[in-house]
Amino acid sequence: MIRGETQFASPRDGSIPPSVRLVASAVRGYRRLVADSRFAPLLSRSKPVRHNDFDMSLVIEQIAEQAEDVVSVTLAAPDGADLPIWSPGSHVDVFLPSGKQRQYSLCGDPRNRRNYRIAVRHIRDGGGGSREVHEGLRVGDVLHIRGPRNAFRMVTADSYLFVAGGIGITPILPMVQEADRRGTPWRLIYLGRSRDSMPFLNELARYTGGDVEIRPDTEFGTPDTAALLDRALPGGAVYVCGPPPVLDAARRRLSAIAGSGSLHTERFSAPPVVGGAAFDVELLRSGVTVSVGAEESALTAIRRSKPDVAYSCQQGYCGTCTVRVLSGSVEHRDNSLLESERTGAMAVCVSRSEGGPLVLDL
Repeated sequence: MIRGETQFASPRDGSIPPSVRLVASAVRGYRRLVADSRFAPLLSRSKPVRHNDFDMSLVIEQIAEQAEDVVSVTLAAPDGADLPIWSPGSHVDVFLPSGKQRQYSLCGDPRNRRNYRIAVRHIRDGGGGSREVHEGLRVGDVLHIRGPRNAFRMVTADSYLFVAGGIGITPILPMVQEADRRGTPWRLIYLGRSRDSMPFLNELARYTGGDVEIRPDTEFGTPDTAALLDRALPGGAVYVCGPPPVLDAARRRLSAIAGSGSLHTERFSAPPVVGGAAFDVELLRSGVTVSVGAEESALTAIRRSKPDVAYSCQQGYCGTCTVRVLSGSVEHRDNSLLESERTGAMAVCVSRSEGGPLVLDL
C-alpha cells in the first residue's frame, strides 16, 4: 500500500459503516481544499504539478470500445463521492492488478466530478500493461489510482491549434471541449492510421465552435506535419500529442516560423537519453549498487533492483521520482525542482551523474 492511500470499500463488500463514511468525508474535504488553487499555496509546498497528488482506490464503472483496439475505462469512488478536481491535459497513474504502473491521460469532462475516464490502445508487442487492461479488467474491479497531475497544461490564448496523432487525442479532447466552451477560436487536426482506429470521432462532432479535420492515412497518405502547422494563427497556442516523428516535426516547424505562438507537446513515452555517460548508483537503504547505462535513465536502472520506486511522468516535470542524494554530483535535467531544492536531491527519471558514482537514499 502506498503511503497516504485512502481505501474505499467496494460495493461488493456491503454497506459502509457510518463512522467510516464520516472519516472518509473529512479526508475528501481536506483533499478538495488542498486541490483548490486558491488554497494550495497556503497548505503545501510550492512545487510544479505535484499539489494535486492523491491516492485513491476507484471502481471500474464502465469499459467501452471506442475504436479498433481502443477501450475507455470509466472510474468512480465506490461510495459515489466527488473525485479531486483536474484540468485539461491531466493524467493519472494507474496501478494494475499485476503490479504494473502506467500513466494515462484523463479524457472525460473536467466538470464531471463523479468519474474519471481514460482510454487505452492495445499494444500487442508492448510491455503488457495495455494487454492487461484489454484482457484482464472487468466492470466492478477496483484499481489503485494516483493523481491527477498536469504536465501538459492548457494556457490561456487567443486561439488554439490542436494536433493529435492516434491515441494522442486523449489529452487533447478535454482541451477541445474547453476551448469550445470558452468560445475561443480553435482548430483540431486529428491524424491516424484509419478512421476505424481513431477513438472519439463521434464525440468530436459535438463541438461546433471550431474546425475539426480528420486525416486518416488511408485517405490522405502520410501527413506532412510541418505543413499542417502553418494553419496556426499568429500568436496562438499549439498543442501536439502523438508519436515522436509528429512531435519532432512540430518543434522544427514552429521554431522556424517568425511570430509563431507557444508550442506545447506531450510524448507517449520517456524521451531518449541524449549525451549520457555510464555511472553507478548506490542505493544506501537497499544495500545494492546498480549500473546506469549511457543510453538509459537512472530510473530504469534503479527499477531493475527496486521495482516499487515511485515515478510518474518520466520526463522531469512532475517531481514524483525525486530522491535525496547523499553523495556525488548531479547533472540536473528536470523541470520540477527549484534551484534551492537541487542541493541534495535529483529527479532520477532524467537527471544523471556529472561524473562518478552517486549515493541515493533508497
